[in-house]
Amino acid sequence: MPSRPSKRLQTFANPSPGRDYRICMEIPEFTCLCPMTGQPDFATLFLDYVPHRRCVELKSLKLYVGSYRDQGAFHEAVTNRIADDLVRLLAPRFLRLVARFFVRGGIFTSVVVEHRKKGWKPSAGFELAPLEEQRSTR
Repeated sequence: MPSRPSKRLQTFANPSPGRDYRICMEIPEFTCLCPMTGQPDFATLFLDYVPHRRCVELKSLKLYVGSYRDQGAFHEAVTNRIADDLVRLLAPRFLRLVARFFVRGGIFTSVVVEHRKKGWKPSAGFELAPLEEQRSTR
C-alpha cells in the first residue's frame, strides 16, 4: 500500500546530543501550486541543521514535503512555513532551509530562511557551511 502525504512530522532522539554536527539534506522533488495561476511550481529544498535533542525522521519528512503538492503557496510563504514547522518540532541549535525554485516567467527564485537557537555558538573548530551564491536549479 503506498504512503500518503502527511503533515505529521516525526522525530527520533539525537544519538550525539553533546556534539555539534550538521545534517544536510537535498530534497529535489518539492512541488506546490502558484496561488495566482494554479500552475505547478517545482523546487529543490536544501535543509541544513545542527540538531539539539531531536532529529527529523526521513520518511515523515518525505511525506510532509509531498503534502504541499496540491496546495497554493507563494515561494516565500511556503519556505518560511516549512522552516517554522521544523524549528517548532526540532528546536535545533541551527537550521537553514534554502528553496531553489525552477524558472517561472523567466525568473529563478531562491528563498533562504535561517534559525539560530538563542545563545548557541558553534563549538570550537565547528563551522557552519557558507551560504552558496545565488544560482539556478539547472
